[in-house]
Amino acid sequence: MDSVTQITLGAAVGEATAGREAGLKAPLWGAAFGLLPDLDVLANPFLTELQALTMHRSVTHSLVFIALVSACAAYGLRRFHRDIPVSVGKWGALVALTLGTHVGLDCLTTYGTQVFWPFSNYPVVHGAVFIIDPLYTVPLAVGLLVSLRWNATASARRWANYTGLALSSAYLVFTVVNKEHVRQVFDEALSDTAPHYERLFTSPTPFNNLLWQGVAETEDGYYVGDYSLLDPDRAVNFQYVPKQHDLLADQWSNPVVRDLRRFSRGYFVVRRGDGALQIHDLRFGRNDVGLTDDGEYLFTYRLQRGPEGTVVGIARPEPPFELDAALLRRFLARIQGQSVASLQSVRFGEQMPVWRMRRGTN
Repeated sequence: MDSVTQITLGAAVGEATAGREAGLKAPLWGAAFGLLPDLDVLANPFLTELQALTMHRSVTHSLVFIALVSACAAYGLRRFHRDIPVSVGKWGALVALTLGTHVGLDCLTTYGTQVFWPFSNYPVVHGAVFIIDPLYTVPLAVGLLVSLRWNATASARRWANYTGLALSSAYLVFTVVNKEHVRQVFDEALSDTAPHYERLFTSPTPFNNLLWQGVAETEDGYYVGDYSLLDPDRAVNFQYVPKQHDLLADQWSNPVVRDLRRFSRGYFVVRRGDGALQIHDLRFGRNDVGLTDDGEYLFTYRLQRGPEGTVVGIARPEPPFELDAALLRRFLARIQGQSVASLQSVRFGEQMPVWRMRRGTN
């Protein structure tokens, strides 16, 4: 999830764990440790593009990291705050719960979290929630702010924070249940379009849990479609996208290509462009949210070759992701259940950028 959400979650967990004894120091330390795992991006200037891509959410998001940092921080905080009646065990619980909820929340997104590093680089991906979801963050933040600023009894303030945590957690449960429902909808729709599909990946579109994208793999390509919970029926219009994996035939086992294949979980297509091969990760969608005919894939890797023609690295061009007024209207209308075909009447041309999403993601 985004760093603001993780800081908020960390502060709320810190307040719930040790706020009674440590006062404001509990949410402050919770916020700090809530941000800590995402500081792995500070190493990016010293890494290659591929290393930065595959190392994010690895070391600092692992169970080993949580255990080591929790143990060390527990004794460190106890010594640093000798005047506060918080035991080593409670400080350790604060840190462990803060780091654990951070990692658990990241596992529910699409990027992939290497929880079992260094024993395995397998990325845990559930894809139930988008990396920025106001319906999760806002109740959490309101509960926390009320608990810190409300001029009421200590018990009432703590319950405000508990309420925020409960509401946001209930929303996460909804997203997990919702994902299973959406998967059934796509599976039913694919029974007519691609009855012999091999596997299916579903994920929510930006900022919401109503409009979902589905990517179904077949032998030669993928069927990509979207479905909104507010659609009048369960019909899904799919677009076929050929794999063209044969373009990588001579480099299929190359370490760079192998790492990209692993990171994308195999949901990628290959294209020729700008004089080089490009790999597009389908899981993260396009900068037009699939609502136009000329969108660019958000996660694109341009293969760089050495003197002998072997792939030696990647470059990641950053496509613009600006929601102008017309595209935003289309997006909101699609969430509300209007079909893609009916949205073609929405005119483009009002260049009023309202949001830009950088390629880096937490």
